[in-house]
Amino acid sequence: MDLIESYKEELQLIRKPWTRVWVGVLLLLLLFLPLYAREYFVYVATIIFIYSIGVQGQNILIGYTGQISFGQAGFLAIGAFTFGHLIRLGLPWPLCLLAAGLAAGLFGLVVGIPSLRLKGPYLAIATLGFGVAVYQIFVNSELLSGGRMGLVVPKLTPPFGLSQTVFNYYFNFLIALILTLASYNIVSSYMGRAFIAVRDNDIAAEVMGVNLARYKLLSFGISSFYTGIQGALFGLFMGYLEPNMFTLMEGITLFVAVIIGGLASVEGSIMGAAFVILVHQMHNFFPMFEAYQEMVPVVFGVTIFVVLIFEPLGLYGRWFKMRLYLRNWPFR
Repeated sequence: MDLIESYKEELQLIRKPWTRVWVGVLLLLLLFLPLYAREYFVYVATIIFIYSIGVQGQNILIGYTGQISFGQAGFLAIGAFTFGHLIRLGLPWPLCLLAAGLAAGLFGLVVGIPSLRLKGPYLAIATLGFGVAVYQIFVNSELLSGGRMGLVVPKLTPPFGLSQTVFNYYFNFLIALILTLASYNIVSSYMGRAFIAVRDNDIAAEVMGVNLARYKLLSFGISSFYTGIQGALFGLFMGYLEPNMFTLMEGITLFVAVIIGGLASVEGSIMGAAFVILVHQMHNFFPMFEAYQEMVPVVFGVTIFVVLIFEPLGLYGRWFKMRLYLRNWPFR
């Protein structure tokens, strides 16, 4: 949204000097968070890191490419159970994590095939059917899901004498940081501009030489890869997997995070992930909300309604407008 005067500036991750300062301060605060924050806040921050990965993937699909999907819970389950089974075989965790993402990405490519002919609500219903089908397969297959007892996922051994909570924090922070940088590179590259062209007008994009089939499938594959990584990290974090962890509501949660955080925005994806997790944890911050925990879906629905009417660009859009106001103050 900033004025860009050259292609070199377009490729820069951080364009303003003061932005570099604020980003550096934020990274330092996150790096040292376990040293000054309560263990519970470290726990919540870890969950936000995990969810931010999946929300970024969903935003690449919805925000940048304009393809609606309600089947992300299926990719979460595929990534999580792939990781769980492989790590139980004693394979190295990096290989298991990569395999989880690739497995989900492969299914994403398959599910993306209908996107070549379907749009809007029809595509949403098709992907929703995939998510429900995957859930039913895992529920009814003891071989895949571990049956009623679920699947125990062995946790990694913390190095340097770190506690499990602190290790989980730094581990997921590092992976989320790597994938966030990858997201910035994707959306700033030719691929990202092709995604945006498909979203804005697929007919015009095709006339300009954009291969619609290739980039729609790529978008589904990348989005599903991110979601599979989220599922794997979530399973590793919890130490346990069972199908009811990946219901339709999980896919809806990712969709809500994208809308509230801001479409076509990596920063908005992180803000949206923080929002949905903090709403879920509100009863732990304020005990008075304990009785209203079942109202979380209502909160999501009302918030989406308000955001779409008053701030279609989401939380990031509101932050951007505030930043412009402060930059131009006292002039309008």
